Amino acid sequence: MPHRAPSLTPEGIPDRLYGRRRGHPLRPRQERLIELSLPRFRLTAAEAAHPRAIFPDAADLWLEVGFGGGEHALALREAHPEVALIASEVFENGLCSLLTRLVPEEEEATAPVPDRLRLWPEDARHLVALLPDAVLGRLYLMFPDPWPKARHAKRRFVHPAMLPLVARVLRAGAEWRIASDDPTYQAWVEESFADQPFFARESLVTGERPAGWFATRYEAKAIREGRIPHYWTFRRTDAPA
Repeated sequence: MPHRAPSLTPEGIPDRLYGRRRGHPLRPRQERLIELSLPRFRLTAAEAAHPRAIFPDAADLWLEVGFGGGEHALALREAHPEVALIASEVFENGLCSLLTRLVPEEEEATAPVPDRLRLWPEDARHLVALLPDAVLGRLYLMFPDPWPKARHAKRRFVHPAMLPLVARVLRAGAEWRIASDDPTYQAWVEESFADQPFFARESLVTGERPAGWFATRYEAKAIREGRIPHYWTFRRTDAPA
């Protein structure tokens, strides 16, 4: 029986979690990356429904939601070349930042696509809805937009309504790693994970990045400005979703 993506709208989550897609105007090189490279690097909806078919030899499949400038995603690839990674980001400047590091100048239309990397330049919730059950071994959410106003809480990827949807695509024992420097978001993570059957908190490290975690520009900015990052590891339980 084909997989049917779970509905998101009945849970009261908005149609999209992000704000704008573009910051400063794109330069010609960036325009070429978006026009010529991104379509080749992106994961299609059909591939999302059967991701193992395009990563047949990967030891595992991980997802990063909101990769920002891409430095964390690239560090993951370098440290774990045996693992396939889907990197999700809607902000075009962030997509260009990652693609610039992967695609040589003047090869935007021809540079080879890495065997174990695909990009998802759309709302990550839609990707979660397309993925098959228990397909992911790890999920990263590193320094997401905190949406600090109470009326915007429904835009956060960490949300009580999202937990069962995320739990469906993580196999038992899989990790969900979250980092945030924003006190409002930190409290929200604790509240959202407090009473639910899908994830057990394995660790919380405050201030110092745990071993095996990689730096991001947002973390560096937070530390420069005197904010204290929190780093959570939640583990998917074997409770039924």
